[in-house]
Amino acid sequence: MTQLPDVESLRFLQDHVASTLAFYDRHAIDPQGGFYHYLKDDGSVYNRSHRHLVSATRLVFTQAMAYTHTGQARYLQQARQALAQMESFRHAQGPLAGLFAWTTEAGRIEDGTVMAYGQAFVLLAYAHAHRIGLCDEEAVAQAFERMETAFFEPQQRAYADEITPLGERIGYRGQNANMHMCEACLAAYEATGRQRYLERAQLLIERFVFELARQSQGLVWEHYRQDWSLDEDYNRGNRDNIFKPWGFQTGHQTEWAKLLLIAHGHAPQLPYVARAAELQRAAWQHGWDPLYGGLIYGFGTDLRPYDTDKYFWVQAESFASAWRLWRVTGEAEFRDQYHAIWAWSWAHLVDHQFGAWFRILAADGTKLEDTKSPAGKVDYHTMGACWDVMAAGGLRQQG
Repeated sequence: MTQLPDVESLRFLQDHVASTLAFYDRHAIDPQGGFYHYLKDDGSVYNRSHRHLVSATRLVFTQAMAYTHTGQARYLQQARQALAQMESFRHAQGPLAGLFAWTTEAGRIEDGTVMAYGQAFVLLAYAHAHRIGLCDEEAVAQAFERMETAFFEPQQRAYADEITPLGERIGYRGQNANMHMCEACLAAYEATGRQRYLERAQLLIERFVFELARQSQGLVWEHYRQDWSLDEDYNRGNRDNIFKPWGFQTGHQTEWAKLLLIAHGHAPQLPYVARAAELQRAAWQHGWDPLYGGLIYGFGTDLRPYDTDKYFWVQAESFASAWRLWRVTGEAEFRDQYHAIWAWSWAHLVDHQFGAWFRILAADGTKLEDTKSPAGKVDYHTMGACWDVMAAGGLRQQG
């Protein structure tokens, strides 16, 4: 089962996405409406009442993209249900009215914190919902404007990060929410053709990948103070916060590389290609595990391995960026990276018994837990990376 298929075949990627979708079709659909957000490796549901905004938004994306690629009516209906579930997170009144809470429990808001990270995914969800006719263009515009009002700081050309349930904006600043806002703006541009979304994505690229990276050895750092100076101690030693991890994140270097190339595809800028190649090479140099293979989670300010666990999303984003770089530059090293990542992932991270990808493994590929899809996963990264490779083109058509 672990023999590597032809990963440059369009049919392989289509089949792999189909098998991943099938895992969620079998196990994640709540007969009461919407989706369960917490699945074990075998698909059993380990929390039936809790919902997380990141899962809710990403399920809109996966179901909308499934419908786009297959035309199957079931995915249109499931995207509609996912969108309805996402909208149940919206604050109805008070200072946060219109914004989306972080978690719900039994259909009621549990954690009312408003995270820019989550609101960025709301924009992404509406963009994809609009592409398949589930909402109008105004819904996309309103999601963008909510981010503008709640989080955007024009003088800093970046988004703040978090608003407490009492409506207070905290002082922490981070790149992760801004990176996903860049992704969402690119999706909004593709869905609507409105130039302002592409321009905002370009602004975020310039700010984070070119300007702020000069403070951090040319790489994208995660955490900043309110004035956007580096905070090298935030969450140091804390490996439990998956949305705000410490260190240079291998997968965020490559994720930015992917976004650079998508933006370049819409409005060609050769510096974007060169910068994408730099980030990809740095991720490979400091993140590839020479002993066991696979890309590690993160490395420190000394550029030495910090967290050597192997996360599913790091491999997925990195094979997508590698393939895009191969397509744009023609440089064989990136094609080789694509194959190396797939080989390790196919042997270790893809669950050939139950379907989808394991979330996290130890450096040597041994299992660390049995949660296939906890809050936020839903295999958005793995299926999204496959769809991104398809979009980049150059795949073999046989089969």
